[in-house]
Amino acid sequence: MIVSLDQAEAIFAASADATVGIEEEFAILDPASFDLAPRYEELNAAAQGDPGLRDAVAGELISSEIEIRSGRGENLADALARQRAARRGLFALADAQGVRLGATGTHPWADYREQTNIDTEHYRRVVEGLQYVARRNNTFSLHVHVGIQGADRAVRVCDRLRPVLPLLLAVSASSPYLDGRDAGLHSARTQSFTKSFPRCGIPDSYGSWSAYAEYVAFLERTHSIAEYTQVWWSVRPHFAFGTVEVRICDVQTTAGESDALSGLITACVLQAAHDVDAGLADADPPRRLIEENFWRAIRFGLDGKLIDLEHATEFPAAAAVERLLAWTAPARAAHGLQEPAFGALNGAQRQRRMIDAGADAAEVYRATVRETHSTYSDPKASRA
Repeated sequence: MIVSLDQAEAIFAASADATVGIEEEFAILDPASFDLAPRYEELNAAAQGDPGLRDAVAGELISSEIEIRSGRGENLADALARQRAARRGLFALADAQGVRLGATGTHPWADYREQTNIDTEHYRRVVEGLQYVARRNNTFSLHVHVGIQGADRAVRVCDRLRPVLPLLLAVSASSPYLDGRDAGLHSARTQSFTKSFPRCGIPDSYGSWSAYAEYVAFLERTHSIAEYTQVWWSVRPHFAFGTVEVRICDVQTTAGESDALSGLITACVLQAAHDVDAGLADADPPRRLIEENFWRAIRFGLDGKLIDLEHATEFPAAAAVERLLAWTAPARAAHGLQEPAFGALNGAQRQRRMIDAGADAAEVYRATVRETHSTYSDPKASRA
């Protein structure tokens, strides 16, 4: 749904804090070769016959990708319950249609030149406008929407989340491969997509709804964008839903990791809102400093070091979850959110350990797909 700036302000005014929506993007795979398989249209057609999947399944840029959406959950627990049910249905559908589903930020060896784009007005416009940049984007992400009442407040929440984004990326990293090679990165997805698309990655700090609306109006007036969803910042106010959308993360290899990360993101958004409401000072670091952490998260994930921007000192990236949990404790208590539980290693770290032990890309990817199938299709099976 495309809405105007005036409509968006009204939607945020009517929004409610702490509603949650979860979106997960999966690769559609040939079950024998594990190559990307352009089967979205078939899966989508089959999903229309399932009331539980009809509104939960969506297409993305390429026809070998499928997205599953929780829809609006009244709170995190509701959104997770909806998403788990939708996942079970999707994985059962994939099995019935003779395909597998993968959940890493990139496919290890797929050639983007061989991928077809889905035929919708929106994605035709994206491909026509961005050309190579769009065609090159064969990536898979986790997006979380959190309801925030008030457009001005939502923009201020986005501002406060800017320095948090690299920490969330480091936690979520699951894509060491790109174009058939070990990229030497923990999140090749971010380098391929986020560092390539315009109006993407770490946003500026806007300070108010009026400033953000003026920016979007400028883009529209100068024909830089056709509609507001072409502002692809890694955190943004979503006009149609009245939410703050966090879009920085790789999709998660296991269901437990995805649930934990969704919970952590939700807590971060709500804590930022709590800090705005309390009138706490916003450090508002310049983008150039946040970008230093952003690169470190791409390159080393949780195996490296990040920078405490306030004190200009380094800390182990492995402490990112601990730091975020400490910061979000008040919001989690206020909203009754359980502390999310993460495993000892994230997706990229598990893959990199296999790479270091001599496994090739096919062995690594098959292992991750097995993890994905066993945990997303069975909610009781989880690493986290």
